[in-house]
Amino acid sequence: MNKKLRTEAVDHLFDGILKLENKEECYCFFEDLCTVNELLSLSQRFEVAAMLREKKTYLEIAEKTGASTATISRVNRSLHYGDDGYELIFKRMEDAEQK
Repeated sequence: MNKKLRTEAVDHLFDGILKLENKEECYCFFEDLCTVNELLSLSQRFEVAAMLREKKTYLEIAEKTGASTATISRVNRSLHYGDDGYELIFKRMEDAEQK
């Protein structure tokens, strides 16, 4: 974990996010918190990560998501050398689908 990221303000934000109970609450909160472009960028990166896990090519990903190769590369680097945050979420989503 990046030590510069761990601040009291970020902790406070994450504490708030953990209080959200459903998708509608997420829409309300994130619409207030982020600009439309910021939220779309976050969701694009998440979609890129999902497609990279499915072994899609950069070209396929760029065509479907509109992401630049720089964005795809950055997400790919996070998948391989990051803190496994994407993997944690994808695994939990898969487990929830199986229930």
